[in-house]
Amino acid sequence: ERLPHIWRAIDLSKAKQGATVQIAGNVICRQRPGTAKGFVFVSLEDETGVSNAIVDPDLFERFRLLITEEDFLVIEGEVQNSDNVVLIKTREIRPLAHDQLVGSESHDFR
Repeated sequence: ERLPHIWRAIDLSKAKQGATVQIAGNVICRQRPGTAKGFVFVSLEDETGVSNAIVDPDLFERFRLLITEEDFLVIEGEVQNSDNVVLIKTREIRPLAHDQLVGSESHDFR
């Protein structure tokens, strides 16, 4: 079952430039390149793929613990679409509550 108001990774290419959206998922990557002037990149995985968000330095300091410690996040921000490469410019971050997480069956070897 989908979470209300959350955009799936597969659907983000349809979001309008500048629109406010929410993405959610398992944090699979956090990057803070030395050349990015303090900006942090966060990749979230959902059942359809990977969504990418950019966090400015001030917002990173405000949400440092959430970004570095939480396994599942909800990120709200503005759509930036450049040549079908979608990035969410983060405005707000919150943990994805555990009661909202849906388990999945494992794919075990037989």
